[in-house]
Amino acid sequence: MSFLGPIPQPEDLRDVRYLLTDIDDTLTTEGRLLPETYQALWDLEKAGIGVITVTGGSAGWCEHIVRAWPVAAAIGESGAFVMTARNNRVEVEYWEDEVLQAERQQRHLTSVLPLLGDRFQLAHDQRFRLADVAIDIVGYPRAEVDALAEQIRALGGTVAISSVHINTWIGDYNKRTMSERLLRRLGLDDVDLAEKVCFAGDSRNDAPMFAFFGKTFGVANILPVLDDLPKKPRWISAEVAGRGFVDIAKALLAAR
Repeated sequence: MSFLGPIPQPEDLRDVRYLLTDIDDTLTTEGRLLPETYQALWDLEKAGIGVITVTGGSAGWCEHIVRAWPVAAAIGESGAFVMTARNNRVEVEYWEDEVLQAERQQRHLTSVLPLLGDRFQLAHDQRFRLADVAIDIVGYPRAEVDALAEQIRALGGTVAISSVHINTWIGDYNKRTMSERLLRRLGLDDVDLAEKVCFAGDSRNDAPMFAFFGKTFGVANILPVLDDLPKKPRWISAEVAGRGFVDIAKALLAAR
């Protein structure tokens, strides 16, 4: 268990009851969920720390996650909805309204498609999305990605850039707003949000989470985008991606 810079102390983490975490390149490593990372999720659940995934990933991924992983909930498509599973039944709470968000998605998709040209492609899981539009960016120069993002913003779209996608949608939500709504519905007040919640992420689209929560972690692969974050994570693991998440989990478990 090692960290770059400040090391989280047991008194910092002793009261944590919820760990919110990004998925791509935070839980996953080169697109795969390592066995030790999956075990860390089970260890956290056994210790009474509820894991909530907060991702730009699609509804299709989120349904699998709440059915198969030891998580309390999955917030998907950058805050468009939250999924939970009870008695093998998946429940979906939308930020606003299922029909409205679907209508906005189709209009936005029609506007965005001409911007992609022959250079960019929609994410492979676009067909499984309920509210947003996702564009693959792995392997593309950052300047090209940022230029496309600006074109989408000019259309009125909200844009979040992760390590794998441009996610874009029409609406006033993001990862942070849906996370706060869910946590307050679970009974947490302002003091609880400060003391009982932490977040782990790796990319620019996690900026709202780093800015809102006081107990935040980055995995080591966040280093290239640190200067893009208005507020940086409080602690950074020495390991990248899912192995860094394992160290974060160990720090939380040791504090218990």
